[in-house]
Amino acid sequence: MQETKPFSISKNAVMTAFERVKANKGAYGIDEQSIESFELDLKNNLYKLWNRMSSGSYFPKPVKAIAIPKKNGGTRTLGIPTVEDRVAQMVAKLYFEPSVEKLFYEDSYGYRPNKSAIHAIEATRKRCWRKDWVLEFDIKGLFDNIRHDYLIEMVKRHTNQEWVILYIQRWLTAPFQMEDGTLTERTSGTPQGGVISPVLANLFLHYTFDDFMTKEFPSIPWARYADDGIAHCASLKQAKYLQRRLEERFQLFGLELNLEKTKIVYCKDDDRQGDYSTISFDFLGYTFRPRHSKNKYGKFFTNFLPAIADKAKKAIRKEVRSWRLQLKVDKTLQDISNMFNKKIQGWINYYGHFYKSEMYSVLRYINSCLVKWVRRKYKKRKHRRRAEHWLGAIAHRERKLFVHWKYGIQPAMNNGSRMS
Repeated sequence: MQETKPFSISKNAVMTAFERVKANKGAYGIDEQSIESFELDLKNNLYKLWNRMSSGSYFPKPVKAIAIPKKNGGTRTLGIPTVEDRVAQMVAKLYFEPSVEKLFYEDSYGYRPNKSAIHAIEATRKRCWRKDWVLEFDIKGLFDNIRHDYLIEMVKRHTNQEWVILYIQRWLTAPFQMEDGTLTERTSGTPQGGVISPVLANLFLHYTFDDFMTKEFPSIPWARYADDGIAHCASLKQAKYLQRRLEERFQLFGLELNLEKTKIVYCKDDDRQGDYSTISFDFLGYTFRPRHSKNKYGKFFTNFLPAIADKAKKAIRKEVRSWRLQLKVDKTLQDISNMFNKKIQGWINYYGHFYKSEMYSVLRYINSCLVKWVRRKYKKRKHRRRAEHWLGAIAHRERKLFVHWKYGIQPAMNNGSRMS
């Protein structure tokens, strides 16, 4: 006899969900079970999860709360579900996401298939040339403050799968287990770190912001990546009016504009000679501001362009320092390349898209840390000049050893730095 269950969930979907969770890696939850240990008894673990989800008897465990430092001070709480709960959320996501994905607008870029932060920056760059003013806004604690009652109503509009609605409700209210072991009830928000959270946050902001903008302000282009947003206005008056309307709009949905991070910016360039105190903004790790450009005839002019933000440079330097290269004297240069090349390539891929020369100083900083490693490792090369010359000769000979070397950011062999 075939098992009959109240909810029809495919076993294949549960397997696919596990494979995706495994590919995403991630830390363990409150039960301290890793993906590897879950996989030791995979067939049994997935069958038990499918069985409980199909019968309605699945209840998530509390979510492990971790305080993560923010770049600009303070902390945000990351919620880490157990491996089993991440798989369950991924199952729901597989069923639910396609029904809302087709609803979302082109200019919602965060956590979506075939969309990226670079796409958002590219769109913003072009629009800054067309419109003189930008309203840059940030939503205060989005993932902590989403109203559950509104969100569930929105979810119900886009699925008739009762189990999806049931389990989303359970995930939303699963308590946080704090670092001291105490449990904290949750009455709003969807934990940053949950597999289903980005889809739910996008759905909430689709109705709160995206749809509102498209219908109420069709002449104002916008781009949104999760809780970071940009709107391009024709005048200062329009930007101020839009900010007031957005403050009211977000309040209706239980959210609040972060006024410290929300600002109106004048996109100053050679063609825009007006005076306004704020002529730069940060968006997704890039700073947009007036910069020197060269046209095809070799003439310099001022353009309004994005480049790696100072905050991002500072964060990269901090991470490079944390590698403590000078203490890795037991390693070879090839070992160090194997350990950190992927990370360096990731930074170049992201921050090298626009105005690449602005990130050269960070890449040179990596070289200076490699020079310190040489000075520690080799007695003969204790002096900085000798260490630089030796490393520079290797960089010249083996440009592919470190990814930034092939872009010409190499240690100096004699005087000056090699740069293409």
